[in-house]
Amino acid sequence: MKINDLYGDTIYSYTRAQAIEDGVLIDVSVMANEAGFRVPVAITNTVWDNYVCWTDMDTDKQTFQDQSGRLWDLLWMLYMSAKHSRGENVIFYHLYVVPRDGKSRRPDKTRLKAVINGGDNGEAVITIMLLTCPVS
Repeated sequence: MKINDLYGDTIYSYTRAQAIEDGVLIDVSVMANEAGFRVPVAITNTVWDNYVCWTDMDTDKQTFQDQSGRLWDLLWMLYMSAKHSRGENVIFYHLYVVPRDGKSRRPDKTRLKAVINGGDNGEAVITIMLLTCPVS
């Protein structure tokens, strides 16, 4: 029995490649590879906007940071958490990051979620996102 026999024809699908093309996901695989990941890694645009994006204007208003350093921290903390995850496909991890709010100078602790699942062709991929519900 084929899946279409059970559920019918696909009405609509939105691929990971389309999400990256549209800017819903941001491919960070190049730096992720430098951090030790061997599969493609993408982050949601919300994670990018809140925890990675940093401009010279942000530095002038708040404290010295740079975008590549913030991305490295986000990926490195996931890498360290993944090493201790025992092969789980969902990893919750903590990150200390200076909020991009125009005034903060000290980092806040935040919690992110990374999911390892099948990409557009069933290959392993990682997506980093905000939590959708509280986790204890």
